[in-house]
Amino acid sequence: MNRYSDTGRAMRLDPDSFASGYFQNAVYRHWDPYRDIPDELLEQDRERLVERDQTEAEFDGLRRTLALFGAGEEAVTEDLAPMSIALDDVDKQMFLSSQIYEEAKHTAFFDRYWRDVINPVAEAREFEVTNPTDERYFNDSYVELFDRTEEAMHRLLEDDSPEALARAYCHYHLVVESVLAQTGYYGIQGTWSPTGPDVEVQGEPVHLEGLVEGITRIRSDEGRHVGFGMHEVQRLIAEEGVDPGIVQETLQDLLPLVAGIVDDPTTDVDSTYLVEYATEKLQRRIEIITDREAQIPPIEELVHVEGGRDVSAD
Repeated sequence: MNRYSDTGRAMRLDPDSFASGYFQNAVYRHWDPYRDIPDELLEQDRERLVERDQTEAEFDGLRRTLALFGAGEEAVTEDLAPMSIALDDVDKQMFLSSQIYEEAKHTAFFDRYWRDVINPVAEAREFEVTNPTDERYFNDSYVELFDRTEEAMHRLLEDDSPEALARAYCHYHLVVESVLAQTGYYGIQGTWSPTGPDVEVQGEPVHLEGLVEGITRIRSDEGRHVGFGMHEVQRLIAEEGVDPGIVQETLQDLLPLVAGIVDDPTTDVDSTYLVEYATEKLQRRIEIITDREAQIPPIEELVHVEGGRDVSAD
């Protein structure tokens, strides 16, 4: 027997598996961060931000949001590989490969938006031109959450037990992807789109169609990531004997870090609604994954944001 032959399976892939279905969905819904977000939309965003009645501090609130998203996408692109190594199912490995590729696409979108929109606006308005890597945008809660996520992923190289896998899924798929990112989508949709939820906006309201279109396409990817993680944690509890208490403890332990990120002390905006939104999302995820009979919601439902375009429409 060698690593290329396998008496346990006739074909290499199981097209009917949960992971394979998600991989096929990823292939079908592929999008290009350079061409599918038209230059015209970014130019329109740039013009609207230049003309917007706003202070430099208000503009910096947008920059902080985009810096956090961009850094998070880059971190996941770098940190997810150990999980693929820890898994011994090729269908799951293929899905995670598509996920890493998608995180890289998201990183590219946020980099493009900063180059083509954010910096030109700062120059036109004579604001300070800043970098998305500037330390000012990353508070202690953000650094700790992503450092702990990196540790959970790299621990899999030494310990690939069901418990270690469950903790890793909790860190990345359920907290970073599901709760933190989803809360960010909610805030962006409410602040920069007229169809989003009714939230408090600093400065003159303006519709940034290029940003919202990019976020919409990113959500279409993240729904798969969240669903895969929820399915795997649910399976580890039901089939591998992982104590649900480990999952609940891990998630509840990370929630204060999420609250510390979304509750931005540098602005006068009341972020209570974002903290409440994140808490509600986390509680709902816990209810589903700890119930072996519960169905994982459809991808589109997992990342639905009030007023957001249906990501299944493409």
